[in-house]
Amino acid sequence: MSGELEGLLVILSINTIYAYGVFLAASSGQLNLGAAGFVTLGAYASGYLTNGFDGLGLSIVLGIPIAVLFVGTIAFLISFPILRTRGVYMVLATFAFAEVVAGVVINAEFLGGAAGMPVEVFIPFYVVIISAVAVAVLCFYFMSTRFGLAMRSVHDDESVAILFGVNARMVRVWAFTLGGALLAFGGALYGHHYSYVETQNFNMLLSIYILLYVLLGGTQTALGPFIGALFFTFVPELLKAFGSAVGQRWIEDGRLVAFGLIIVLMMVFRPEGIVTRTMLTKMFTRKSRALEAGE
Repeated sequence: MSGELEGLLVILSINTIYAYGVFLAASSGQLNLGAAGFVTLGAYASGYLTNGFDGLGLSIVLGIPIAVLFVGTIAFLISFPILRTRGVYMVLATFAFAEVVAGVVINAEFLGGAAGMPVEVFIPFYVVIISAVAVAVLCFYFMSTRFGLAMRSVHDDESVAILFGVNARMVRVWAFTLGGALLAFGGALYGHHYSYVETQNFNMLLSIYILLYVLLGGTQTALGPFIGALFFTFVPELLKAFGSAVGQRWIEDGRLVAFGLIIVLMMVFRPEGIVTRTMLTKMFTRKSRALEAGE
């Protein structure tokens, strides 16, 4: 496997974990623009816990779960005031949380401040890929459980869900909490694979990208976040490779502009996302009919 492909697969894996972290909240009707805050906390907490020289020197087997649990607890505690807001006010509240986290970390000298912090324990690429696959499988299973169905019902029609006995507030709280924990897990894997973390890498643009992974891929099914992460990871690189292959430098240099245009067109003509429940239902129906006809 080439180094370039390995690097792309690692980025895709981390982006996929990020996407599922935001997807859990989005599937219950919440737009989380504070993803970078949870990623930052997960990366720094795991790095500090496992560093031997200027940290606690814990094993990575303990360090990452403790970091995820720590960030999940923070997500649970802040979910109550944040979920009192709705719509654009919730988006602003989550964004404010990410900015507060960035401000605290960048002024924490024991975490390296603005210069960032080295992470001593390294995780190889295949561990990151396996972790992403495991997260995707767990999310597929989770969305098929009773709680996952409750999340979907709250997203589709909160009033009807409450009428049928669903505690909409607690569903949103736990969806937000689990999403924050997954984002922290992705941040921890990032730090341990690249061996360095700094706040500037976890900025507002990252939060926007992660939210776009989910919105562009689709919030109706657990396949949507992966498709969105795949699209955002590979399409810019494919445009770059295409421009280089045909000798058109303007395609290579303007790939981000073209990529942005693709996103705008997608949001205009398919605002529900690339993958929808209706599309999957039609696909599986046609497949079952074809199998029956073949018999």
